[in-house]
Amino acid sequence: MPKTTFGTPGKTNNETPAELQEMADAIGALPARYRDSVAPALTRVVECSTRRRRILNLVQEALSQLRLDMKYLVFDLEATRRERDQYRQMLEKEGLL
Repeated sequence: MPKTTFGTPGKTNNETPAELQEMADAIGALPARYRDSVAPALTRVVECSTRRRRILNLVQEALSQLRLDMKYLVFDLEATRRERDQYRQMLEKEGLL
């Protein structure tokens, strides 16, 4: 069973950066009076770190999708230009342009 991060039950240490896990372990080794005063701050830091990582992943996925959409749009634009040029040539051959 994976080790849980100090102050954040249910979250495994592979979701938390190693540095924060080391800090949590160090804080966990402190006497209770010090640990209790620092634990809420550590919990907030771990939650913020996890939230930032999720946001970064969402942004990266959105950028990947945007790049793909741009490739499709460029392809469509090039195809439209080719069609326009073909129709223009046809009209010029028929003397309508």
